[in-house]
Amino acid sequence: MRAMVYRGPYKIRVEEKDIPAIEHPNDAIIRVTQAAICGSDLHLYHGLIPDTRVGTTFGHEFIGVVEKVGGSVNSLAPGDRVMVPFNVYCGSCYFCARGLYSNCHNVNPNATAVGGIYGYSHTSGGYDGGQAEYVRVPFADVGPSLIPDWLDDEDALLMTDALATGYFGAQLGDIAEGDTVVVFGAGPVGLYAAKSAWLMGAGRVIVIDQLEYRLEKARTFAHAETFNYNEYEDIVVEMKKTTDYLGADVVIDAVGAEADGNFLQHVTATKLKLQGGSPIALNWAIDSARKGGNVSVVGAYGPVFSAVKFGDALNKGLTLRMNQCPVKRQWPRLLEHIRNGYLKPNDIVTHRIPLEHIAEGYHMFAAKLDNCIKPIIVPDAS
Repeated sequence: MRAMVYRGPYKIRVEEKDIPAIEHPNDAIIRVTQAAICGSDLHLYHGLIPDTRVGTTFGHEFIGVVEKVGGSVNSLAPGDRVMVPFNVYCGSCYFCARGLYSNCHNVNPNATAVGGIYGYSHTSGGYDGGQAEYVRVPFADVGPSLIPDWLDDEDALLMTDALATGYFGAQLGDIAEGDTVVVFGAGPVGLYAAKSAWLMGAGRVIVIDQLEYRLEKARTFAHAETFNYNEYEDIVVEMKKTTDYLGADVVIDAVGAEADGNFLQHVTATKLKLQGGSPIALNWAIDSARKGGNVSVVGAYGPVFSAVKFGDALNKGLTLRMNQCPVKRQWPRLLEHIRNGYLKPNDIVTHRIPLEHIAEGYHMFAAKLDNCIKPIIVPDAS
């Protein structure tokens, strides 16, 4: 099969790899019909995530058709059209029993924190991802779901991570009716978080970014107020001014490790590989929240030792909530919202790229070229 293959920071290729085989009776082999490049894939692409090994295939957002199933799989059959959450999880451990699928204890030998994630380095279990023509899906009775006949393929694809994570980010904020919600980051997750905030009763939604085309999408898709932080000497002060000098009730960090940061953070992260990016967005979130407010973190981070303003969060009495999204837990409500017309996930898709051109897709997405917000990858498997 043809698959995207990692060859080092900023170096990816499309190469021939063996079609994955059934390794366990609970496995399924999925022929990928659509995949996507996620903002958190850029952390891998830039070399910010530890133990990202040469030869790995990225891609934790994908849908497809079941090609083959192991002998113990009862819920799927060849020919089924399925969407696959980015979490690899067993469904039966202590954490899965409590709906914490992203913290499964049985799918990652490094499972001190995160469970398994497709195509996201060996710190997340070392599973190959779906930016390929075929992918092996473990615990196939637990993760994948049949795509409803009425659901568009692209909308299903976006439910496998970006939409679910944005919704989860708003959910973690514990938004009360009338709350002011600030979202840092107008990428796909930030856009979905802002849109979801309205569904949870927000009275005011503000999105902050530095790219005008993304802020325009925040205005038209999420109906949010927008601020370009490059236009202000201090965006935190501006957030205080616009909230009667109190701060926002809820702040969502949908940026994560890709925040620009200062020179020291840039050198220690992207050059020396000593930490997984910059905490600047998280610190802005802490500073922008009102006393007693809530901060939700769904932007992806590697290990960060640069000073996070934990003392400020403590002294302000903030509630900080964060996790990788337990995707499948969000699906029933999201399907309701989509069917009722409150959400149209693929409104943010800007590019549809053949698998053979995925290197150009990564470059375009990473360099913010051609007003790229969300690129979808289309394999050519037959």
